[in-house]
Amino acid sequence: MKNVLKPHFYTDKTEAGCDEAGRGCLAGSVYAAAVILPPDYDNPLLNDSKQLSPSRRQQLRKQIETDALAWAVGVVTPREIDEMNILRASFLAMHRALDQLRVRPQAVIVDGNRFVPYHDLPYTTIVKGDGKYQSIAAASILAKTYRDDYMDELDARYPQYGWKQNKGYPTRSHREAIRQYGISPFHRRSYNLLGDGQLSLNFDDD
Repeated sequence: MKNVLKPHFYTDKTEAGCDEAGRGCLAGSVYAAAVILPPDYDNPLLNDSKQLSPSRRQQLRKQIETDALAWAVGVVTPREIDEMNILRASFLAMHRALDQLRVRPQAVIVDGNRFVPYHDLPYTTIVKGDGKYQSIAAASILAKTYRDDYMDELDARYPQYGWKQNKGYPTRSHREAIRQYGISPFHRRSYNLLGDGQLSLNFDDD
């Protein structure tokens, strides 16, 4: 089966694909991954993580971690998100992932339309890049699965919010739980948590 995703954007450079998970969530850290695939790599199963079942994502995560020349995951906490805003936090998570790569990339390709330059490396932003390039798809899978595992762990501590199901996203039941129980230490206080257009919760120090 031929892969509809392109192998590489930069054909003459070692490139790292980057993507994030969790930008739109009310709770939890934002995760990002960076992946460098071999020059001749072609995996027909790779795709945007949102198009894959949870079991297929986990299967591909193991394969990516085995096959990649280098991979890493970066994390930015809810408190950091509140301090700098989610867009900057997403870029920081990508930078933290890139910092950890054991192979230094010569270029970066990023899902989306904005990015903060990483050192002096050339970069290209690609809208819906996780459905166009294999390294970005691989990064989306790693970011998504590692973040989902993290939210499942938090759910065991705060089961009232249903994070195992909603992963921190603003579902109706999640917001109803916030109304009933208040916030956890992992909620993003700079967000409109109740969906009423304002920051209406009374935040006490943790």
